[in-house]
Order: sequence, then structure tokens, then C-alpha cells
Amino acid sequence: MRNDVKGPPIGESTFRTMAMAKKTLEQVLKQIEDLQSVADNLRRKEIGEVIERIRQAVVHYGLTAADLGLARGGGGKGRVAGAARKKPGPKPGSKRKAAAGKTRKVAPKYRDEKGNTWAGRGQRPIWLREALAAGRRIEEFAIK
Repeated sequence: MRNDVKGPPIGESTFRTMAMAKKTLEQVLKQIEDLQSVADNLRRKEIGEVIERIRQAVVHYGLTAADLGLARGGGGKGRVAGAARKKPGPKPGSKRKAAAGKTRKVAPKYRDEKGNTWAGRGQRPIWLREALAAGRRIEEFAIK
């Protein structure tokens, strides 16, 4: 360091900062592109290694796609067994709160000769499904 210059000493980090400031935008973008290419290659390599370990485990334990929850039979969506499912209810942050154990009573909209009723919400009750299957129409059960 020179003694004739006043002010804080110039350190290595200051020189790095000055050198960085002299880079052009084009140079920085090229450096980013090069680093992205390196990252992509590393990712492909790691994925290949993970897949190989998984294949070895599948062979070792004799696993099938169904064991892993990946079988698509039966109209499933390929969900992995044990995966978390979204629970019904109000969205986080919504102002509506569900009353614990309390449901609102709804007037029935359909009634049969035996006094069975249905409010028209949810799945149709068995008595109504059987009557409809027997050829009756839902309008016949409507409460007027």
C-alpha cells in the first residue's frame, strides 16, 4: 500500500467490486448462460443417478407400479399412495368459519308416500334412486 494516499486502504474486495463494475451487460448475461448450462448438466447427472438408485430398489424389493401408487387402473389419477389430499372447507384467510358440529336445517323438497324426505342436497337417497330406477320421475316427489 502507498502511504501518500489518504483514506481507507484499498482491499481485495474493493478491487473485485471495481472489476465487476467494468463488466458489460453482455458479459454478465454470457456468464449467466454458462452457469445455467453447468447447472442443467449437473441436474441431468443427478437425476440419472437417482433414477438408477430407484431402479435398483425396485428390482431388489420386487416392487410394481401399483405398489408405488403409480398404476392407472380403475380410473385413478396416478396419485402416489399416501399423498396428502386437499381437505374440503373454507380457503385459508377466508372470513367464513365453519361452526363446529352445527349444520343449517334445510326444508325438504322431495317426499315419498312413506314419508321419506330429501332436501335436494348431496347424494340422492336410496329410496329416491330406487323409485327413479323403477321408472318414476323426480317431479312426482316434489313438495308443492
